[in-house]
Amino acid sequence: MASKPADTAGSHQKGESMADVYNHELTPLQQHAAFFDRNKDGIIYPSETYQGLRAIGCGVPLSALGAVFINTLLGSPTVPENVKAPPLKFPIYVKNIHKGKHGSDTDTYDANGRFVPEKFEEIFKKHAHTRPDALSGKELQELLKANRERNDLTGRTAAFVEWKLIYSFCKDKDGFLHKETVRAIYDGSVFVKLEQDRKEAKDSAKKK
Repeated sequence: MASKPADTAGSHQKGESMADVYNHELTPLQQHAAFFDRNKDGIIYPSETYQGLRAIGCGVPLSALGAVFINTLLGSPTVPENVKAPPLKFPIYVKNIHKGKHGSDTDTYDANGRFVPEKFEEIFKKHAHTRPDALSGKELQELLKANRERNDLTGRTAAFVEWKLIYSFCKDKDGFLHKETVRAIYDGSVFVKLEQDRKEAKDSAKKK
């Protein structure tokens, strides 16, 4: 486990620790974000986002760009009111990750980061034309197009990057992204599986 940064970004102001978020039941969106909180202090710095992206198989350039994009996009909205975030560090606070929810998405997370089953099922009812339990690359593109909001370049870009990354890593040999995989995206368990699969592949390669 990585060591906790000396700078806690004001997380102990008024006796509060940002790691306290893990003392309570996490929302699915918080679970999703928590994978990237590599030292579980409740704060995700760009270096941790980079480590998380590398852990699931992203290359160095993509991980670096992703860390900059994700933390710049989500950092500011998630800063608690009683905390002064350090300048130019762009921390993301797991506790308030719901405040970083972007537009042009499926609304499978509600405004508080909770999972909305009806919206999840709607993804497949509307866009899974070839198979009822999976999305092809073309159908995923249709999904992204259907959710675009006018004048929302940031949200559209974020949605595109998120879905394309998941598709590239999680599609099957026939190019389908399965329903159970998409469900696992929403609580972050897909990230845990990707990291574990990579570790097992590396261990297996070392034994040969």
